[in-house]
Amino acid sequence: MPHTPDLDPDEDGLDTIPAPDPVFHAEQALLGALLLDPRHLGDVTGIRADSFSTAAHTALFSAITALPPPDPVEHTKNTTWLNQVLAAGREQARGLTASYLHTLIQVCPWPRHAPAYARMVEAEHARRRLRAAAAHLVQTVHDTSLPHPVQTVLAEADALAAVVDDIASRFPPRAGVLPRTPASLPAIVPDHVEAAEEEQLLLATATARPADVESVRWLLPEDFARPLHAGLWQCLTTLVRRHEPIDPVTVLWEAQQRGLLHNGSEPGDVLRLLAEPVGCVEHWGQRTLQRSLLATADHAGRRIEAYADDPTNTPFQLVTGARRALADIGAIRTRWQHATGQTAPRQPRATPTTRAGPPTRRAPAVSQPPARPAAVRAAAGRTP
Repeated sequence: MPHTPDLDPDEDGLDTIPAPDPVFHAEQALLGALLLDPRHLGDVTGIRADSFSTAAHTALFSAITALPPPDPVEHTKNTTWLNQVLAAGREQARGLTASYLHTLIQVCPWPRHAPAYARMVEAEHARRRLRAAAAHLVQTVHDTSLPHPVQTVLAEADALAAVVDDIASRFPPRAGVLPRTPASLPAIVPDHVEAAEEEQLLLATATARPADVESVRWLLPEDFARPLHAGLWQCLTTLVRRHEPIDPVTVLWEAQQRGLLHNGSEPGDVLRLLAEPVGCVEHWGQRTLQRSLLATADHAGRRIEAYADDPTNTPFQLVTGARRALADIGAIRTRWQHATGQTAPRQPRATPTTRAGPPTRRAPAVSQPPARPAAVRAAAGRTP
């Protein structure tokens, strides 16, 4: 008889389904509170239907807020309003069942805690919004089809800043509260070979025309993709500031004094790098600065994504960390405006459409949860 292999308990895939996030339970508790006692809807602020993480919860909240509230006394006696909520919710989420409404009512610990549950839902929605905006910024940075990449990326940075401002209006940042997630490493600069070639042309042209170096004072060593090129640019600007003779040999000598040749760079290679000027210094400087601006935006977006991906970071910490990352973009934006003589238009920052909800407070301990009306408990499990 052939051997039948033992079945892996995980083979059916059921054990691989991830457990719901904590916010899922907060959403269930909030919806259960509103189904049990719709009067608590007046205590819930700061959230909309799109604040929920699932289509079913979104549909239910839309139905609850769209329908007129029932008479409190009648609501304890029949399921008319619950039936209406279910019917309206099914228009958006056909999988909703009466038994799920019954489950929501049963899992709600304390209906009067609805404002606290809403605050949790709002906080998690803020995290998702921030991560989506940061991811869109990173995606825009790497979109090679853009005709005006800098302007488009800066517009996306402004859109991200508007999201941060909206979150800050709902969760004002606290002084000194920094995100716990360490900043992510800078991403690899796109077109690294092309960047190196253009930086070489900049260095060679600046060596041949040192008088033009003063016109690109907005360019900094950290804008260069390669450390050797950054060091050579420091050599050039130092010699210009000292009013010393500048040619490939004097730059090479300054590079030796700064220890740039200790990392394996050959003197002959440096001389050849500086010996082929093409075009003008300002053109190559702008190209280098543009690439640095895009890399800075990419790094900032990835940092904010990392902050948002850490569930231990509160909205207060997300706002503080995101604003620090966006400040890096703001600094290089200013230098780009000096380089191009243009002022990049900033996107208007949206005004929050809803006010912030009340802060979450710890409720006093009570021995037993409130009893649910018998008619509601019994009828919630019946399909209308």
